[in-house]
Amino acid sequence: MYGGQRQGGISTPKDQPFVLLFTGRSGEQYGYRDGWDENGVFLYTGEGQAGDMEFRGGNRAIRDHAKDGKDLHLFQHLGKNQGFRYLGTFSCSTWEFREGVDQYGNLRRAIVFHLAQSEEDTIADAHAASAP
Repeated sequence: MYGGQRQGGISTPKDQPFVLLFTGRSGEQYGYRDGWDENGVFLYTGEGQAGDMEFRGGNRAIRDHAKDGKDLHLFQHLGKNQGFRYLGTFSCSTWEFREGVDQYGNLRRAIVFHLAQSEEDTIADAHAASAP
């Protein structure tokens, strides 16, 4: 509907004000391990299955999303034929390099983005959790 890449976890539809991010367990076979940290930050592994990850393509789009005027929308894959759950709008507060393993089992430098959920989504989640 919006265009963008259909494979992988980062979709950058041309001429749209957003970047679509997808997370799920299937990425673990390629060295990706995403999830929440103890501070409520979502740690999202960049793209690239072999060799060191670099800031190009989807990785650049995440890092530069605010400068480019684009929102980050995160979806969680629920399993084969189970669809996706929308986790909300996020911003990339920072990133780091971590040592990881690529699809061939070789050590590599992986980019891990620190995604903070938007304040509106956080407030909505709190209200939903406290509803009777």
